[in-house]
Amino acid sequence: MSSKHKEKDQAHNEQIDHKLARVRHLVLDVDGVLTDGRLYFDNSGNELKTFSTLDGHGIKMLQKSGVQVAIITGRRSSVVERRAHDLGVHKLIQGREDKFTALKELFGEDGYRLEDIAYVGDDYPDLLVMKRVGCPISVPNAAPPVREHAIWVTEARGGEGAVREVCDRIMKAQGTFDTALAPYLQTD
Repeated sequence: MSSKHKEKDQAHNEQIDHKLARVRHLVLDVDGVLTDGRLYFDNSGNELKTFSTLDGHGIKMLQKSGVQVAIITGRRSSVVERRAHDLGVHKLIQGREDKFTALKELFGEDGYRLEDIAYVGDDYPDLLVMKRVGCPISVPNAAPPVREHAIWVTEARGGEGAVREVCDRIMKAQGTFDTALAPYLQTD
């Protein structure tokens, strides 16, 4: 890699971190972001989803650091409702394809600035939000137009630690990561 290319990458990463430092709300899609995007059904027709425990713990740490987490998904699932509850995510809208209208409903009463929102998406319905928020983020298994509209594409795939990667990088950009990690490094 040439030094000119390294400088360009470094400048881009600094721009991303500058935007992440302002994030007050992280909004997540479910299928393809919190999960691997595949739908599982048992013989009785019950929907099953698998979630990464790494993502879950990252969400809890990020919320403790002061960043609010919300979920907007196009499908309805009691599994997602339970997962959100288990993680302490109180802002959840399900069954909505118009995710930008859902986003305005989620934060309308609280007051918000679009530039203070990070959104992680993977498919076309996510573009309406991603084109308007300050930090549009994609996973590598996203549809190509979604990756193109993201300021950053995670290394980890959806359902495999991508959300943890986002949570950690937000905390690092905001200077809260070391404090969040400290309880796990104690030796006493």
